[in-house]
Amino acid sequence: MTVSSMTGFGRADGAANGFAWVWELRSVNGKGLDVRARLNGAERLEAPVRDAVSKTFKRGNIGVSLNVTRPGEDSSYRINRDLLEELVRLAEEFHGTSQLDVGSIADLLNVRGVLEAVEQTEDDASREAREAEMMKTLQQAIVLLRENRDAEGVKLHEMLVGHIDRIAETVVLAESCAGARTDAIRARLQRQIGELMEAGQFDADRLHQEAAMLATKMDVREEIDRLKAHIAAARSMIGKGGAIGRKLDFLCQEFNREANTLCSKANDIELTSCGMDLKVIIDQLREQVQNVE
Repeated sequence: MTVSSMTGFGRADGAANGFAWVWELRSVNGKGLDVRARLNGAERLEAPVRDAVSKTFKRGNIGVSLNVTRPGEDSSYRINRDLLEELVRLAEEFHGTSQLDVGSIADLLNVRGVLEAVEQTEDDASREAREAEMMKTLQQAIVLLRENRDAEGVKLHEMLVGHIDRIAETVVLAESCAGARTDAIRARLQRQIGELMEAGQFDADRLHQEAAMLATKMDVREEIDRLKAHIAAARSMIGKGGAIGRKLDFLCQEFNREANTLCSKANDIELTSCGMDLKVIIDQLREQVQNVE
């Protein structure tokens, strides 16, 4: 499986029994799966539409629209004979008694209510057959949306891998900083302790305890190790693909927590710079993760 984006579009059209229809699906980012259907007279399909979409997608705000027309319908009309006969009788009654032109039958047919359009009715069996065909077309649109989101996911995959690579490079640089090495920390503490001893008398045991605590606060090896573990986890998730957006978002929070701790423990400019660079890259990673299904 590949990483899938939550952004995409799918469109499919179909026709049957004089009806024509078009399905359009649009998907954008969302914390969960939110399906909004606009079915324009086919509201009875809303439940199966939601079910069909939820079987394919796990996250995203997905708008589903259906437009149905009857381009092949033959219009038929009926004449309101009672009204027409009444109009003819009135025309004959006033014939020759007025300077106004009585008009012809064609004119009378234009009188509102004389000529009425007849709406064709559809029985239950025909409607159910048509709706079954419409749902097949919906599946085609869903497939196209899936393919479109996957295509966007290929680009997203490249960006995610690039950010993880940059995080890994920065962690290696942080690990190599003098402030992150145990021997450098030990040498610095020894120098500081020597300076304090020269300045006056101190309790050796208490000084030892304080030095140990200070060394612990300055040691960033645990943060480095956890960052490496998070990098390995991120690579594994991205490699497996699928609906990993929520997990990656949580992992970004863990990345950021370690970067913050690294900055707070940094005891030189170089390590501080690495910590700040990590925070910037992690923010960029998290921004892209918001697009992942």
